[in-house]
Amino acid sequence: MSDRYFALLERHQKLDERLRLMQRVRSADPHEIVRLKKLKLALKDQLSRLLRRPARG
Repeated sequence: MSDRYFALLERHQKLDERLRLMQRVRSADPHEIVRLKKLKLALKDQLSRLLRRPARG
């Protein structure tokens, strides 16, 4: 798999971790939580597209 895939995967995991932490905090900004969820979903879509793309070579 490509470096791009692993970079996106790492970013997705960091967002997931941050999101879980924010959801535990009572005073967390609900708008920020929604924004993080959208970012995480967008990254998941990018990862999925990379996996579906035929391998070069």
